[in-house]
Amino acid sequence: MRTVIFDLDGTLADTSGDLLAAANTCFRQMGLGDVLSYPQDAAVSLRGARMMLTHGLKRVDQYDPAVVEEFYPVFLDVYRDAIDHHTVLYPGAMEAVEALETAGFGVGICTNKPEGLAEQLLRSLGVRDAFRSLVGADTLPVRKPDPEPLFEAARRAGGDPARTLLVGDSDTDRNTSANAGVPSVLVTFGPSGDDMAALKPEALLHRFEDLPEIAEQLIA
Repeated sequence: MRTVIFDLDGTLADTSGDLLAAANTCFRQMGLGDVLSYPQDAAVSLRGARMMLTHGLKRVDQYDPAVVEEFYPVFLDVYRDAIDHHTVLYPGAMEAVEALETAGFGVGICTNKPEGLAEQLLRSLGVRDAFRSLVGADTLPVRKPDPEPLFEAARRAGGDPARTLLVGDSDTDRNTSANAGVPSVLVTFGPSGDDMAALKPEALLHRFEDLPEIAEQLIA
């Protein structure tokens, strides 16, 4: 079976608002106030909790790697408790997933979000059952851009890892697909959309309704 595997944050859903809110809670606990803002810092929010904490602390000239590690678990707790207050699925995302399944593709998710948080978010959004597989940052001993999480997501979706493509929004996703030897499709509607063309993916996705046709073209 051919498979289409999606990244989650910035690809299927705009999670930046809740991620930034959790980071700012950490900064307030440090006595720094709200350091990050939307939409200015939406792109950095999708690079992970440690990157957000690092970026914010450097902005106010308070960077200390020990503080980042101290507040990383605090961030996870805060985010877990308010994971879906601002998050929304991108327009057409679930219609594209349904169309892919109807066309005979297996559909799954490969994300660098911790698996438990990804599971929680997808269930909160009411879409977990639409995906045959979910591989998170801690599902395996390695994470993207190592290709194994992508291969595992394809296998768990019932597919052939060699006949898959990865839909994402970052250089991490582009590098993952390159390491796996499979095509990548990068979305242009996420926070980093303007930078996607420079990564030279096999295709750019400007709207989800075009994805089924692109998948047919890219996976023989």
